[in-house]
Amino acid sequence: MPKPLEGVRVLDLTRVLAGPFCTMMLSDLGAEIIKVEAPGTGDDSRAFGPFRNGQSLYFVNVNRGKKSIAIDLKSEEGKRVLVGLAKECDVVVENFRPGTMEKLGLGWDVLKAANPRLIYAAVSGFGHTGPDSGRPAYDILVQAMGGVMSITGWPDSPPTRVGLSMGDITAAVFCSTGITTALYQREKTGLGQKIDVSMLDCQLSILENALVRFQVDGRPPAPLGTRHPTITPFQAFRAADAWFVVAVGNDGLWKKFCEAMKRPDLLADARFATNGDRTRHYAELLPELERLFEPRDRAEWLEILNGAGVPSAPVNTVEDVMRDRQLAARNMFVTVDDAAAGRVTIPGNPIKMESVPESATRPAAPAIGEHTDEVLRSTLGLDEAAIAALRAQGAVV
Repeated sequence: MPKPLEGVRVLDLTRVLAGPFCTMMLSDLGAEIIKVEAPGTGDDSRAFGPFRNGQSLYFVNVNRGKKSIAIDLKSEEGKRVLVGLAKECDVVVENFRPGTMEKLGLGWDVLKAANPRLIYAAVSGFGHTGPDSGRPAYDILVQAMGGVMSITGWPDSPPTRVGLSMGDITAAVFCSTGITTALYQREKTGLGQKIDVSMLDCQLSILENALVRFQVDGRPPAPLGTRHPTITPFQAFRAADAWFVVAVGNDGLWKKFCEAMKRPDLLADARFATNGDRTRHYAELLPELERLFEPRDRAEWLEILNGAGVPSAPVNTVEDVMRDRQLAARNMFVTVDDAAAGRVTIPGNPIKMESVPESATRPAAPAIGEHTDEVLRSTLGLDEAAIAALRAQGAVV
């Protein structure tokens, strides 16, 4: 069975994270990714650490398996090459600031005229419409403006950024969903369309219940550390040696929890009878639980709680994660053999499908322009003389 996106060709004009992560997801599902890079410098993230033997592992992580073609999009010949490629591709993905593609003469109107079946996906900080659409954006800006930083961290602590690039990655996931949906719709209509994904929009969409809690309480939700705002106990606790989490998601689990902990008094206490009661009386319950967990090691508590059917888990470091047996069993650690960096372990594909065979390895990330000749020959049908002429003009490298 072919992979679901086998035969889909993506022209990838993206750089750094939101766009490349999106096209990485499409690649894992079988799409061919032709990555367009600026001659000489390439994707900005090639200069981002960490480095091993001069190679950016940041770049390797999200660009493995793609083909790189180096095109000077400021040259007229380079622009013609790009339009020619767009005619032969199913999808174009870009994450420039809105208006950049139009200034280059390569906007949606131009590419749509060249290929009416084209799906044009744009990821930007604030979208292609609205008063702030032209603003530059980084992940931390949209985490801040979208409310995520205001509910992350501990009470009375400064605003806290989520410990990964949530703004970029969320936009990447939404964009890939938009692309696959548009491909499905094209099967019915025969037409492509433009997809406009804003990082800020995506941050709003993942606020979960914070938006509606504000409408009920009349108070902006504030950071609560590791605890859940409406479920109790549902947070991290410190054992004698390390941290772990307990998730008592309903009153039935509360009964199991109290029985496992040999605390019938907590179960009988009217202040803690229901989840709503426990949440209202959180300040009284927390010290009881902290004292309860303090004497024993984490492993003992996890054995007791998991044995009783109470959801619980260790708070793992990244080192711990890389030894996790469940992730290993799910082929979530795969390797890339890079010419400069050597063997690198990266995350596998979390979308498990019968049509996507599991593999322990991924192809290497490309050098800048590594596939220029191959792409021009196989996609545009150019011969060696035509490619040499483009190279002499500086249109491609």
